[in-house]
Amino acid sequence: MGGLYHGRILLHWCDSCHTPVLAERCACGADTRPVPVTPPGDARPAFPDDIAFVNTIYQEQFGMSIIPDGQIALLNKVPDHDRMEEIIVGGAIVGAIRYLPEERRWEALPRPDAALISTPKKRFMIIDEGALSSIREGRSLLAPGLVSCDPSVREGDEVFMMTPSGICAGVGRARMDAEEANRMERGQVVKTRKNIPSAYIPGTASWDDAVAANAEVLARAEAASGKFIADHIGPYEHLPMSVSYSGGKDSLATLLVVMNTYRKIPILYIDTGLEFPSTEENVRAVRETYDLECIRIASADEFWRDFEISGPPARDNRWCCKTSKLEPLRQHIISSYGEDGEIVSFIGQRKYESFSRMKNPRVWRNSYVKNQICLAPIHTWTALHVWLYIFREKAPYNRLYRHGVDRMGCYMCPASDLGILEKIKALHPDLWQEWEQAVLLWMNRHGISHSWFESGKWRTRGDEAA
Repeated sequence: MGGLYHGRILLHWCDSCHTPVLAERCACGADTRPVPVTPPGDARPAFPDDIAFVNTIYQEQFGMSIIPDGQIALLNKVPDHDRMEEIIVGGAIVGAIRYLPEERRWEALPRPDAALISTPKKRFMIIDEGALSSIREGRSLLAPGLVSCDPSVREGDEVFMMTPSGICAGVGRARMDAEEANRMERGQVVKTRKNIPSAYIPGTASWDDAVAANAEVLARAEAASGKFIADHIGPYEHLPMSVSYSGGKDSLATLLVVMNTYRKIPILYIDTGLEFPSTEENVRAVRETYDLECIRIASADEFWRDFEISGPPARDNRWCCKTSKLEPLRQHIISSYGEDGEIVSFIGQRKYESFSRMKNPRVWRNSYVKNQICLAPIHTWTALHVWLYIFREKAPYNRLYRHGVDRMGCYMCPASDLGILEKIKALHPDLWQEWEQAVLLWMNRHGISHSWFESGKWRTRGDEAA
């Protein structure tokens, strides 16, 4: 599986502390080993709801759980048609989950190490011991090497290939149903999936343990971000400053870094009218916890005005950003500081988020709001840096992260994967119903089929007639 490198992959594992470490040496003094995640390698913590969600998918499809109680787990988003995440436990990639938009379901994609955690009760094949080595070399399972096939297996299913003694030879996709496989005498039964090997070494640990294991990493990251601010703020220190705050993890980490290494400044929050309730809660909690001034800009009316003209925003037509954020910000600067006024904004932009952000400079002027000077102190941080720093600081973070949503902002953002929008729909049915009704009314006026919304094609322009 390919992927774009947005920077060096930093994820390692300490087998003494049983935690992820973003360096080649743990704070305990032990050497760490690299975890072979798919680029860009921006892994994040698996919260309890994430763990329950992953285990439910694997229970339904294989009758097994792959994230044990007490062990730290990470999720690493990888390139795919929609949403796909690798699952890291014990320093190994033990599997993945993938959302299939056409079928509106999640598929489990196990790795062989998952069988070291739990034995599959469904969707497995028993193979002859003599086929073990060839399958481990990446060859497909042929009929002569099959001993028996679990009756639940259907053509196209992901399956485990197990020896009679319980060793997992490999995983792959079944080429036929169980009944046909059991009576075949020749031909390919399973196409083996090749994976980069990783080592599963179990051990319990907490996120406090992970923070301790990364103590030196976090201290260096904080110091480097502070040095960046000190090196670049000089020409702009006379200007009004704020931290652009979205209610998300990156803007929270940026705020903490600015307060810890520079000074306390206001947060600037643009209320688009499309925010999650938990975002409003988080803005209030951060403001009260750190006794901060909050500059609040409301822009809901502007969104719905332009929606009537343009319809729902799309990935390739994100008029919403200009309407709901950039233009209200520009007008705020002009009304507060005059036509020639300027402000400084500390932005929670990271290069590991996307290819475009990897290429962006760390100091820039907004191309639309030219009187906003932007600085990105945590540009080189991974998502795990951000989370460990937030955990270290015991900062109040948006509770929606605990429910499997990893992107804050407008609840119906077209840039979100369909798999995540399905979670949002389940978590906030009232919000989603409001959005659906608005889009359907607009579609009716323009003669667009309801399937356009139901299929998720509203997120891409040019598909209105499909």
